[in-house]
Order: sequence, then structure tokens, then C-alpha cells
Amino acid sequence: MPVRTPRLPPVRRRTLGPVLALVVLVVMFGLARGGFFGVDNLSLIVQQSLVLGTLALGQALIILTAGVDLACAAVAVLGTLVVAKLALTGTPGPVALLVGVLAAAAIGVVAGGLATGLRLPPFIVTFGMLVVVTAVTRVYAQGRTYSVADGTLGFLGTTKYLFGRVELTYGMGLLLVMYVGVWFALTRTSWGRDVYAVGADPRSARHAGVRVRRTTLLVYLVAGFCYGIAAWQALGRVPIADPAALPLGNLDAIAAVVAGGVSLFGGRGGVFGVLAGALLVVVLRTGLAQSGVDTPYQDIVIGVLVIAAVAVDRYSLGRQR
Repeated sequence: MPVRTPRLPPVRRRTLGPVLALVVLVVMFGLARGGFFGVDNLSLIVQQSLVLGTLALGQALIILTAGVDLACAAVAVLGTLVVAKLALTGTPGPVALLVGVLAAAAIGVVAGGLATGLRLPPFIVTFGMLVVVTAVTRVYAQGRTYSVADGTLGFLGTTKYLFGRVELTYGMGLLLVMYVGVWFALTRTSWGRDVYAVGADPRSARHAGVRVRRTTLLVYLVAGFCYGIAAWQALGRVPIADPAALPLGNLDAIAAVVAGGVSLFGGRGGVFGVLAGALLVVVLRTGLAQSGVDTPYQDIVIGVLVIAAVAVDRYSLGRQR
């Protein structure tokens, strides 16, 4: 009898691809540039991926429900400004941070409410939120940047050394905890099963007893919370709230999710692939920058990456049908 090769579960297959792509990309840049394999450089890449990885986690949840959030980075930037301005007016750091995270979560609830309550396409809702949040951010910032010196707000950027050489930050630990938490929620709870069901086929999910609107609204709430934490990660990296920060954050977050194996058509993918996708995007940008490639050309590469990933996903979906 012929020996059949065991097939990996779908989520594992979708995670393995981004991980392999990440390894190949690191090896390529490492061979092209000798210093790329340096411990300091690799540690810096991981630190640079913290904000993007946190944004991508929230983005992934929305995309799993067959939606998309075009305003994720804009919400995080507004969160940094809310936190920084409150801290500068004498509000205790923990309170300012809580208000900023809750503000980001509230924006998520508004977007989710519009998408579910009025049954508007998530693309249109979040595009409108992008315009509104960006405008509010500019007005709120009054054309200024705001430095923060509170220990709580910069806590995630606190550096520790492993073996006296490898830089680690509390932000890295928090990111891993968030990914493990969301992984557990998606794979070990009824809510996670509902999220996948809504993304795969909301009508069938509704007939199966899934409360589609409530599930989707909760997804947007959790995503908004992730964007608020991304604001904290950003302040830990650079203790300055800048209304012009993260100009490509929305694109990079979507790129990280689709490159991480999450289907843009909903219902398929896992969060650890998204983490690999976030690292892949940062490695790609870092490697290209160190090779002398200007930012506009980096954007072209990221855009091509998104289109290619969606095309491959569309092709695989067609074959399964």
C-alpha cells in the first residue's frame, strides 16, 4: 500500500508558509549584508515590529470576520496623543494610559456598531473612520508633538539583557502574552469558533445560532483595545506623541495579516502566522532600507506583497471549491 503523507491542519499550513518565508528573507538579507545577522540588528528588528505586531493582531481579528480596518494606525496615533496630553496636564500616567486605551476601544465599538447596526461594508466604515480620526488627530494635536516622561507610559520600552547581550523589552513580553491570549480565545472558546463561522459564512452562522452582530461588535472592541495597546507600545519605543506618526501603519498592518496567512475573504488563518507576517514586513523594510532602497520603492514592494498574497489565497480558495 502506498504511504500517505499526513496533511497539516489548515491553520498550521497557513502558519508554516509565513514562517518559512520569514526565514528565507532573513537568510537572503543576511547573505547580502554581513551585519544583518548581528544580534543587535535582529533585536532591533524585533523591537521595531512591536507596534506593527500589535496593530496586526487587531486587524487580523477583523479580517477573520471578512472585514478590514483601514484606520487601525490612525486610531493608535490618536491614542498616543490622548495619553501624552493628559499626562502633560498632570493626569497620573496609569490614568492617562487607561483613558487612551479606552478611547481607542470606543472608536472600535463605533466602527463595529456602524458596520453591524447599519449593515455597512467594513471597508466604507473604516475608510470614513480613517478620514475622521486623522482630522480629529490634527485638530487635537494643534500642529505640535508632545514628549512624555512618565515611567508608566515608557514602561514597555524598558530594556533588559539576556546573556548580557540580547536586548529584551517588556513590550516584547506583552506582545507574546497578547498573541497567546487571542490564540487561546480563537481556538479554545465558543467565541473563537463563532468568529471563524462569521467570517466563513455569516448567513450559515446565523442559521446555526451564532449571534453574528454581537460577535462582530466584540471583535471590533477587542481590535480597538489592541490599537490602544499599540499606542502604549509606540510611546515605549519613542516617548513622543506625533500626529504624523505611522504614516504607513495601515498598509503594513494589512500586509502583515495577509502575508501571515489570514484570508482576506474571512474565516481562515491563525494569529501566530500574523506574528510571522509582522516580522516579515519589518525585515523586508529593514533589509531594503539597509540596502539603500528608498521608502517609495519599499512601499511598492509591500503593495506587491499584499496583492500576491491575496492572489494566492484566492487561487487556493478556488481550488478547494
